[in-house]
Amino acid sequence: MLKIVNHPVLKRDLTILRDKNTPHGIFRKLLADASAILAYEALSHVTLAEYPVETPLETTTGYRFAQEIIIVPILRAGLGMVDGFVRFVPEARIGHVGVYRDEVTHHPVEYYLNLPDHLPQADVFIVDPMLATGGSAIWAIHMLKEKGAKKVHLVSLVAAPEGVQAVEAAHPDVEIIVATLDRVLNENKYILPGLGDAGDRIFGT
Repeated sequence: MLKIVNHPVLKRDLTILRDKNTPHGIFRKLLADASAILAYEALSHVTLAEYPVETPLETTTGYRFAQEIIIVPILRAGLGMVDGFVRFVPEARIGHVGVYRDEVTHHPVEYYLNLPDHLPQADVFIVDPMLATGGSAIWAIHMLKEKGAKKVHLVSLVAAPEGVQAVEAAHPDVEIIVATLDRVLNENKYILPGLGDAGDRIFGT
């Protein structure tokens, strides 16, 4: 299921992120800010558990997350979205999935996997700024499910229709949260209009 987050601040920030003249320092900051808005929306359906809390005057009902929250960035660009989530969930555990797209075949190639325990009991949020072909996301979701994850969400800044369709076909149970659905992939599998290579723009490489 696709959810497009419609927020004025997000639209403004995305415009600056698209601009090829935006310096990498500003790009990095705005990506974190945009990710926080996406995180706020992505966390809106997390289950809560009640518990008693003492105010200075009396006991009342308080709330905490019923499940652990795990954030899994797809390296390397996904690292730029982690801060947006930990602003709201500083106690979240963070896993890492390393996968890159082969420039010839455009297929995902794994090079690193490090995941926390408790995946079956957690709400897991995969983060990656770009959902292009969907190959990396599909692979990451598959690996997390193999390790026992039951509730998986995919959060991206910019998505292509081809990538959304591919993920929905492979994992129809996974919610996809994005800031925008762009027009198409070009012949090199880059999103149009897109914002270029997010990893290069985050890290200034």
